[in-house]
Amino acid sequence: MTPKKEEIVDGLTIKYHANGRTRWSKGRMENGQAVGYWEWYRIDGTIKRSGHFIAGEPVGEWITYDQDGNPYKVSDRGGAR
Repeated sequence: MTPKKEEIVDGLTIKYHANGRTRWSKGRMENGQAVGYWEWYRIDGTIKRSGHFIAGEPVGEWITYDQDGNPYKVSDRGGAR
């Protein structure tokens, strides 16, 4: 499997779908681990999921969005944000 194209813009790590053009995910990395707020996107560019990390571990409220970008599922991953 080929690694996803990745770049850092204004401190955010942005990874792209296999096409190299459409964002796959966006968020901050510290010491090789995801931290703070992250978003994931579908190949058509619409938001798919969002949530928070502390030291690479998902915490708090995570939202999954429908094809129109409206929240349709909320999960509580526990922990402090």
